[in-house]
Amino acid sequence: MISSHYALVQEQAGVHDALPPTLDDGQPNPFAGQAHRRVLVTGGTGFIGKHAVRAMLDVGHAVTVLSRHPIQAARLFGGRARAVHSLDQLSADDVFDCVVNLAGAPVVGRRWSRSRRATLHQSRIGTTDALIAWVQRTRHRPAMWVQASAIGAYGVREPDEVIDETSATGSGFMSQLCLNWEASARPATELGVRQVVLRLGLVFGRGGALPMMVAPYRMGLGARLGDGRQIMSWIHLDDVLGLIAQAFDRESMRGIYNAVAPDPVPQAEFAERVAKLLGRPLFLRVPAPPLRLLAGEMGQLFLDGQRVMPAKLLANDYPFLFPTLQQALEDLI
Repeated sequence: MISSHYALVQEQAGVHDALPPTLDDGQPNPFAGQAHRRVLVTGGTGFIGKHAVRAMLDVGHAVTVLSRHPIQAARLFGGRARAVHSLDQLSADDVFDCVVNLAGAPVVGRRWSRSRRATLHQSRIGTTDALIAWVQRTRHRPAMWVQASAIGAYGVREPDEVIDETSATGSGFMSQLCLNWEASARPATELGVRQVVLRLGLVFGRGGALPMMVAPYRMGLGARLGDGRQIMSWIHLDDVLGLIAQAFDRESMRGIYNAVAPDPVPQAEFAERVAKLLGRPLFLRVPAPPLRLLAGEMGQLFLDGQRVMPAKLLANDYPFLFPTLQQALEDLI
């Protein structure tokens, strides 16, 4: 059912009997039917963020985006979203119902040198620390907070080990980065803010990592990486948006959730499925040692993995739009 706020917007625009809004790919907009909310988003111009902001705007939510480039952000959303470059631009009287904290420089790119690690840390923990400081001084604290994290928190695991939200966390830079990010947001719960932490797997969508991953296959250069046994735990972008929307409405959602589909697969299987869908050969294999030498510790993102299951989501019957890799790849490729 369309929310009263969205229906009012339609009526004022002279549109009657309008269908519920949809996402870019035609899937139902998961924010449709919600009560009007005022949302503060960090990382709103990133891959996940820009799709989330557009979906929220399309149902009439009021969105403020924190961005280093506010003019570009305002243009990206056609002037529909308020854009600020600093939380200092928000007064103590600004009211937000929800915070969605997605800020963070991409982990895939340059080697994790000391300066790159500092950038990855500051873009996540620095931004979150500033958000906590804002929550402490505002007169109207948000009711809930969606906090991004990643399954990298679990560290490198053996392919046969099944990981859920009760599993121990790992070690190494990526694990510590995720855990520090989560810890920096935790003080919000002590201030009475309900918090949902999404430990994201690989997010597949039209954009982000998937087009880059698929590009070699289109040229017939797809490959198994290392022994191909490393597990890829992934989730479709539309299901990420659905989780954020559900977190807004469901009071029982609290704490850490593995934001992954219930179909983790070995990298070799991913390679075979992509090659088959594209009708391309698959005969190349990239040995692990030179890739690790080239990428350094970042090589674990390609050669190591974790078999992560969304135990809490399954226990609560979360309705995945794309529960299997085949469904996701057929939709996106």
